[in-house]
Order: sequence, then structure tokens, then C-alpha cells
Amino acid sequence: MADKRDYYEVLGVSKNASKQDLKKAYRKLAKQYHPDRNKDSGAEGKFKEAAEAYEVLSDEQKRKAYDQYGFAGTQGFGGAGAGGFGNMEDFMDAFRGSGANGGLGDLFGGLFGGSTVGRGRRNTSGSDLEVNMTLEFNEAVFGVEKEFKYDRIVECHKCDGSGAEGGKMKTCETCNGNGQVAQVQRTILGSIQVVTTCPDCNGLGKEAEKKCNVCNGSGTEKKKDILKIKIPAGVPDGVTLKFNGKGNAGPNNGGYGDVYVNVDVKSHNVLERRGNDIYMDQHIDVYTAVLGGEVKVPTVHGEVIMKVPAGTQSEKVLRLKEKGGPKFRGEGNGDQYVRLIVDIPEKLSKEEKKKWEELEKVSSVK
Repeated sequence: MADKRDYYEVLGVSKNASKQDLKKAYRKLAKQYHPDRNKDSGAEGKFKEAAEAYEVLSDEQKRKAYDQYGFAGTQGFGGAGAGGFGNMEDFMDAFRGSGANGGLGDLFGGLFGGSTVGRGRRNTSGSDLEVNMTLEFNEAVFGVEKEFKYDRIVECHKCDGSGAEGGKMKTCETCNGNGQVAQVQRTILGSIQVVTTCPDCNGLGKEAEKKCNVCNGSGTEKKKDILKIKIPAGVPDGVTLKFNGKGNAGPNNGGYGDVYVNVDVKSHNVLERRGNDIYMDQHIDVYTAVLGGEVKVPTVHGEVIMKVPAGTQSEKVLRLKEKGGPKFRGEGNGDQYVRLIVDIPEKLSKEEKKKWEELEKVSSVK
């Protein structure tokens, strides 16, 4: 454990950071070090480190244990990894380079504004697009198919992205087909020849004999498009999903950028998800605790009747087998854990007080 960095230090936040602060910090690091965006050595390790820190600090119980006992305090919790996955490799397998398929409903409406993620030019590839998506609690648990409309730049329908009428090209007159031009710059050390990408053909070495009258030679045009995506079951709050080739088109058949979808999961007013399992508190009256009985309990699968054994103490945890979310790998569901809170009456009527006093006398008889 000595070589592990403090989780707050990893995310660059203070120890009193709010959940929103944690999510914002994690998302910033995830964008910076995502292996599909950052090919530098060590980027994937930093990505995993940030995901692990966020997974612990975003969970109130784990955060409390970490604050009190450090890394040792988190060892008793199952499902360590990103958002409760079995391990980080499961997380990476699920959320790196997700494909786009399936789809129902208009998710984003006019929200998708076409912001870009600067990542430098890959030849003449188009820019990436990024959007925030909010999921309902159950949608994140079971997975969901979504469809949204957005504005993007696509290859010109008339010239198929070439920028030329009829696709007819000729050798670029500026660079003579080399794709590069040499410029002489004067410096204090003398004249230096600098080779740069040809500004007229963007390094292709060829240009249109006659520019396409629809795209004016750019090879691209704006279009309202529809993207159908499948969100996997158990998607963690704060994760970013990548959809290949669904961003903007680059000029002159330069290829497409990607779409990055930032996922925000709405909290449930009663239930809390930790990986495949669900947790909740259930209040019961003292009579049910003493005598036993049945209570109605909400689950992600609907309301169920749970038996409470006689003599139940407050804080006792009962398990509802396979009432959690679908298992990420394998068949079946996780479990739901219900912590029982016994409500002690604060005020008693005269008759109730008399009954409790009579019960006390009966209990004290040996």
C-alpha cells in the first residue's frame, strides 16, 4: 500500500470536497488520461488510478472508512474497481471504444450543441463531439437503448467527400504533389528552411480540377443526424462512453472523429447501488421488531414482501437474494441488502404507557 497515492491527492480535491466536486475532478482526469485519447506511456495507469479514487470517494461508506483507516479501511468492501465492477479490466473492456447500436426515443433534443474535444489532428480527421447524458436510476442498473439527434459535419453527399466535381482531381500546383511546402525563415542564426503541410491541398498532394458547388471544395457539409446507442447494464455514474466514428468528418475524406458521452446517473430516493448489489434502510415499528412480521420493500424489480424475524435488533441487515441488478459477467442478479431501523415511539398515550409498564412487570418476573 505504501506506493499508492492518497485518493484526494489523485483527484486534486480537498478532504471536504462535495460529490459534485469529486465527479468534476474525476471527469477532467478521465478525459485527460483516457487510453483512447492519450497514447502516452503511463496514461492508462493514471486513468485507472483516478477511476479507483473516484470509486471509493464517491461511495459514502467507503469514503468514511478510507478517511478513518486509510487504504486498509476499504479492503472489506467488495466490487472494488470502477463503479463496482469486479475489477478494472472489466471496466476497461466494457467502456473503451463502445460501439453504437440500438435506440429508442429522442434523448437530448436540442441539448447537443456540438462542442469539440481538442485532441490534435490525426492526418485530417474530423473533430470529436462531447455531450452529457442523464440516466434514470433503473436505466443505469439494467442498461438502456437511447436515440438522440445532433448536428454534425459529414462528407458532402454530392462529391462523396472529395471536394471535387465528379471526383476529378489534379496534382496540386502549390506543392507539385508532395503534400508539403518549404519556407525560408530568417533567424539570428541565419536562414532556416522549414517544411510544412501544403495549405492548399492539406497535405494530399492533389486538388480538385473544379470545386464541388455544394461544399465549395471542403468535402464536408452540415447535417442533422441521429445516433442510436446502447448503454450497458451497470454503467457507473461519471463514466465517459466512446462511440467510434460518430463525430465530425474531416476535410477531403479525412475520416471521422468520435462522440464521447458523459454519463450522469440520477440518485434514487431510497435505493443505493454498489456494483451489482442494492442497499437501503427500512424503518419498522417496535412491535414488528419484537414480534416479527412482514414489510413491503421497494427493489429495482418492483415491490416485494420481506419477512422480519421476531426479536430483530435495530441495524440488523437482511439479504434479499437476487433482487439487485444484473451481474456484469455471468448470469443472474446481485442481491439487495436491507438495514432495519427500529423506530422507538417518542410519545405514548396513557393507555400505551400503562401497557408498556405492564409488559415491564411481566418481563421482570423470574
